[in-house]
Amino acid sequence: MEHAAWRSSTDVHVQMKVDSAGALPQHRGMFSKILPLCLSAAALGLYAQTTAPVLKLKAATDHADALYKAGETTAFTIEATEGGKPLADGKIVCVFSKDGVQPQPPQTINVKDGRATVIGKLDEPGFLLLRVTGGKASALAAAGYDPLQLKPSMPPPEDFDAFWAAQKEELAKVPLKSTLTPVQTSAKGVDAFDVQVECLGKPVSGYFGKPKNARPKSLPAILHVHGAGVRSAIPGSTFWAANEGGMLSLDINAHGIPNGRPKAFYDALAAGELKDYRSAGSKDREKCYFKGMFLRLIRAIDFLAVQPEWDGKTLIVYGSSQGGFQAFAAAGLDDRVSFFCAGVPAGCDHTGSQANRIAGWPKIVPNDAEGKPDAVALQASRYFDCVNFATRVKCKGAAVTVGFIDTTCPPTSVYAAYNALTVPKSIHADVLAGHTNTPAASKFMQEAAFKHVRAMRRP
Repeated sequence: MEHAAWRSSTDVHVQMKVDSAGALPQHRGMFSKILPLCLSAAALGLYAQTTAPVLKLKAATDHADALYKAGETTAFTIEATEGGKPLADGKIVCVFSKDGVQPQPPQTINVKDGRATVIGKLDEPGFLLLRVTGGKASALAAAGYDPLQLKPSMPPPEDFDAFWAAQKEELAKVPLKSTLTPVQTSAKGVDAFDVQVECLGKPVSGYFGKPKNARPKSLPAILHVHGAGVRSAIPGSTFWAANEGGMLSLDINAHGIPNGRPKAFYDALAAGELKDYRSAGSKDREKCYFKGMFLRLIRAIDFLAVQPEWDGKTLIVYGSSQGGFQAFAAAGLDDRVSFFCAGVPAGCDHTGSQANRIAGWPKIVPNDAEGKPDAVALQASRYFDCVNFATRVKCKGAAVTVGFIDTTCPPTSVYAAYNALTVPKSIHADVLAGHTNTPAASKFMQEAAFKHVRAMRRP
């Protein structure tokens, strides 16, 4: 039963009977001035008396790093405050799951003096996710169990390389033609352009920045790729052209659409042509939406590689969420990538269901009428999976971030892809973060990119 403390406030309505003119006849003039004040004061007073204090919940593990060995127990501490003070007494509901799948039966536990404890464990590599609820309040916490031991749920398809080689052959038939239109930027010493590059299907569409008067073969390059949604490329990324002594900086939107249009333009695309793009063609590897997105990555790299200022060896791909998905794909498909940064990457372990695990966004494998993963979509998804791109990565390094309570790109899926990398790598874990780049995660990615640039400039 829901505890009384969890109930939301009720609306208060104050009514008074007056004559048909709206006031007592003998005091109409005075009362017309006083009544609004009286009603306001009465309503505010009654509202203050009947509004329930806001309940807030927090949960955390007994290890600061939230890491455990398989089979160890985790003590989760829950804090409950009401109106900013420790909740004296109440009940909350706790549900454990394997990072969102196979939920255990709910447990109702008591809160005393603002605190409660619940124990859980996992006997295999993965994440034990705790969801705590009390009325409208909720909180998440997760314990990572040997996450560096997580493996991809399935191996790459036998014809994975042949499939992508065929796609790249088709792309190579499209002439590398680009149109650069100068645009204004406040970045000092930087020339900026809207760039359109011909590609299979939609063009590469973005903003390109480079330092003025740069010497030939002197600059590293960075490709910025976007998270989910429908939007323009970001002109502000041209500021990267001034970093680390100068860089070639290209920011591309995910869909090959025009840049710099009004918000209504992108809203219309999101509601129309690009609605639910994440699942488009999911049952056919030739029609999967992400095939075109990934071919635009290769064509964007083609564009950067022919710039006379490129140093010929340093090329970073940098993005988060769907951008992290693209970063893994670019590094797996193109050996010209020398480093990549993938924040809370999507597209990891689409076939997680085959190991009784959760898959990450875009969850392109739907369930069939019997509740089982669609077999055709399952096979098609394997050609667009970070865990398989990771096995093909040959660059000099990678930096990945993960949120332990990320329910969009769950940590189980992220570690499955990260662990498949065989190149030098590092991962930044935010144990109390969901699907976001925390300031610490953003700093980690930027510093990793800059460190790579400096390393590549050494003789």
